[in-house]
Order: sequence, then C-alpha cells, then structure tokens
Amino acid sequence: MTQLLLLIVALLALGHLPPGRSEFKRCWKGQGACRTYCTRQETYMHMCPDASLCCLAYGTRPLASKPEYV
Repeated sequence: MTQLLLLIVALLALGHLPPGRSEFKRCWKGQGACRTYCTRQETYMHMCPDASLCCLAYGTRPLASKPEYV
C-alpha cells in the first residue's frame, strides 16, 4: 500500500514538471537556445531579444551564404 501511494505521489509530481530543455527560450527557428553562456559544443549566432546569446550546436549551424543585394 505504501509503495502504491509513493508511486501516485511521484507521478503527480512528474506531471507538473516541464518537458526537457524548456528552461531556455528557443531561437533560430527552434534549433537554438537563448542562454547566458554557450556550451563547448555550441556557438552563438546572434543575440536573443532579452540580450542573451542564441546558442546553436556546431552541427546545426547554417552555412555562410553570399549577401544578397536588393
């Protein structure tokens, strides 16, 4: 009976936790995360609206393209 009660309490607590990686705001079409510092496996592309860095993994970094003149 005690184990069942503990299981119910644990499931209720987990139901209120946000899904993984939601503690950071998303940027760069959902592929990056706004953080104060980027990890070693990441680089920043631009600044987020809240003045933090938009960190992207090196594998998802877009290739540099030629500037388009209008």
